[in-house]
This record gives sequence, structure tokens and C-alpha cells, in this order.
Amino acid sequence: MTVLAALALAIWLYLLLGHGLFWQYGPVLRAVPSSRAMPPVTIIVPARNEAESILACLRSLLAQEYGGPFRIIMVDDLSSDGTGALADAIGDARLKVLRGAAHPPGWSGKLWAVHQGVAEAGRAELLLLTDADIVHAPRHLATLVSQMQAGGLDLVSEMVALHCERAMEHALVPPFVFFFQLLYPFAWVNDPGNPAAAAAGGTVLIRAAALARVGGVAAMRGALIDDVTLARRVKQGGRIWLGHSGLATSIRPYRETGEVWRMVARCAFVQLGYSPWKLAGTVAGMVLVWLVPPLAALFGHGAARWMGVLAWMAMTVSYVPTLRRFRLNFAWAACLPAAAVFYTAATLGSAVDHYRGRGTIWKQRAYHG
Repeated sequence: MTVLAALALAIWLYLLLGHGLFWQYGPVLRAVPSSRAMPPVTIIVPARNEAESILACLRSLLAQEYGGPFRIIMVDDLSSDGTGALADAIGDARLKVLRGAAHPPGWSGKLWAVHQGVAEAGRAELLLLTDADIVHAPRHLATLVSQMQAGGLDLVSEMVALHCERAMEHALVPPFVFFFQLLYPFAWVNDPGNPAAAAAGGTVLIRAAALARVGGVAAMRGALIDDVTLARRVKQGGRIWLGHSGLATSIRPYRETGEVWRMVARCAFVQLGYSPWKLAGTVAGMVLVWLVPPLAALFGHGAARWMGVLAWMAMTVSYVPTLRRFRLNFAWAACLPAAAVFYTAATLGSAVDHYRGRGTIWKQRAYHG
């Protein structure tokens, strides 16, 4: 136990001080006023069975305070719940509802819908790709474009504010954001000299020229982690930015743990390249980083106990900024090791589904590796 506790403490000291300060509160995209003569933007919203959220999403986009022309293309991806009809009823000339075709073999459903929207956009200058469950503050579009222009960026993306109201969400949603930051430290992503690249698919503003440079949506047609794939390709020849958003909110609730499980299982084993060795290393690492500290603190003796206490304190302190972002009591930090067990189990479940040929169900579609 002493050796494991020492390893865990060493890892946490590195994570706190040397891993891009991943745990910090920022960077945060904050509202700026729209200026005149801003470039035209085409907003593409792929939507499959989003009747619960599509009106709030589209109305928030149509209400943007933007100093330039913009239009919205909502791609109705074979919805069976009346999503397209709800969008049609809005009756705004800036909104086009495009009936999507069935996706060809080799394409993921979402990317095929986005591809159709990009084709419909024609000679657009800027493209905003956003999910159908996102509600946008009035200055969101202007702020995204200003961020892109100020930094000479090819891609701007955000981790939008996720729905987090139920106790189950309090336990599992903030850790999801925390682990994402750990995998892709935002400071590294935003550093042109660092190869780390990532995006958060809720909102992605991209220059049409940059998308064309990387081969368009077709170049990543089968990607299940499409946002990260896109960011990696764009960063190879351009600059990207990833931060947190106070201007975009996901209104999709997680009503049960199974919904969070499926969200993770859809792409967890993909992230590991379908490698059983990487899977084994990931599980071992998760146990060492997240479980050894509390176990050593509670059941260890002597030096092992004190190293476990210090590592557990480091874990808790690093998690506090994320809890602040969700306006949660710091006591929820006690749930972080349990959340790590949940996400580790979902990753194992993702591998089991892959080897059994089951894939996972997302938006009423089966996804297979």
C-alpha cells in the first residue's frame, strides 16, 4: 500500500502543477457587444428527434444580437417525433429546414446531417455547428466571432453549461467536465506550439476555408468523436481555441444514470483506439489515481495513510473550481472517486459492447466500432 500511495501522491502533484493546470476555472468565453459589419455566418443545426428542445434552440439563435447577416440551416435527420414540423412552424425567412436523407454506409448519422447542412450553406465564410439542445444567449454568436477574429483562429469551441439539477446529475455531470479537462487541458489545446487538440461539439465555430482545407466533413465521415477529430485536423495547419461558456446552455436533462452511461460508452473504447492494452492501462490508472488515495487514507497505516490523505486532498482541491462552475456545494467532491468508478465501468462496458458486436444505441441508432 505504501508504494501505491506514494505513486498516487506523485501523480497528483504532477497533475496539480504540471498538467496544463487543467483544473482551473478558465478560460471562459464572456459576452462582448456586437460590432458593425461583422462577417456573415451560416448556422447548421443537425436535429434528430429533438422535439423537446428544438424550439428553444432555434428561437435563441434567431434572437442573436449580431452585427452582420446570419442564417440557420436545420437539418431534420429523419426525425420521427415532429421535430421538422415544429421548426417549419417558426416561419422565419432566416431559417431553412432541410429534410435530411438516410446516411450512406460508413457515415455516422450526425456527420451526414452536418455534411448536408454544409453543402446547403454553399460559399459561406463562417460556419457555426451547434447541437439542437443548446440555448444561446443573445450575444453568443457575436462573442464567438469576436474571439475568432481577435486570435486569428480557425476554430473556436466551448464546453457549454450542461444540465445539472438532479442529485444524480450533481454526482456525474461535473466529473464528466472535469475528466474532459484532464484528457484535454485547455491551456495545451490553445497553445499553438502544443500538439494537444480538442473541441466540444455543442458549439463549434469554424472558418469554411479551414474545413475545406482538412477535406470537409467527408474526411471524418465515420468518426464517433467527431469534435476532437475535427479539432486535431484543423490544428495541424491552423489555430484553435477551447474554453468554457457562460453563453450557451444544454437543456437536455439526464434523467437516469443509464443515459450518462450510454453517452460515455458510445465513444470511450473508440478514444482508446479499440486497444485492449490501452484499456488495461486506463483501468489501472483510474484505480491508482482515483481509488488508491481514499483507500490509503481510510485503511492505510503510517506513511501510506498520510500520503493517501495528501493525495486525496490534492484531488479534492483540484475539483473545487469545477464545483464552483456548477454552483454546487464542495461536499460533492466526496463523490468524485465513486464517479471515477462509474466512468471506468462505462469504459469497460464500451469495450464489452464492441467485442460482442452490439455497439451502443444513441439517438435511436446503433453505433459500432
